[in-house]
Amino acid sequence: MESVQADVLKPNCPSRMVVERLGERWTLLVLIALRSGPVRFTALREKIGVVTPKVLTQTLRGLEHDGLVLRTIYAEIPPRVEYELTDLGESLMGPVDGLRVWSESNGHQIVAAREASDRRA
Repeated sequence: MESVQADVLKPNCPSRMVVERLGERWTLLVLIALRSGPVRFTALREKIGVVTPKVLTQTLRGLEHDGLVLRTIYAEIPPRVEYELTDLGESLMGPVDGLRVWSESNGHQIVAAREASDRRA
C-alpha cells in the first residue's frame, strides 16, 4: 500500500476536512466551553452566548460525528443529556487554547485595524 502524504491544501485530504470543521462559526467556542468537563445543552448555550439552539445542535452533532465530542443520555425523568470532549477532542485543546490566548491578547489590534480600514473606506 502506497503512503499518501497529508496536505491540507488538497481538497480530498482528511486534514482539510478537519480544518474546515474547525473553521465553522461555532466549533471553536463549543470546544472551549467543553474543556472544563461535561456540560448540559442549556448551560453550554449560556456559556457561548448568542448561538441558536438549532445551530448549537448541528455543531454538536458534527463534532460528535467526528469523534471530538461525546453525548451521554442519562435514563432519568426528565432525561438528562451531557456533552463532553472525547480523548481526541481533549488532544485538540492545546492548539485551540493557543489560538484562544492569541485571540484574547491580540483581538484589540484586529478591532483597531478594522476600524482604521472602515474610516479609509
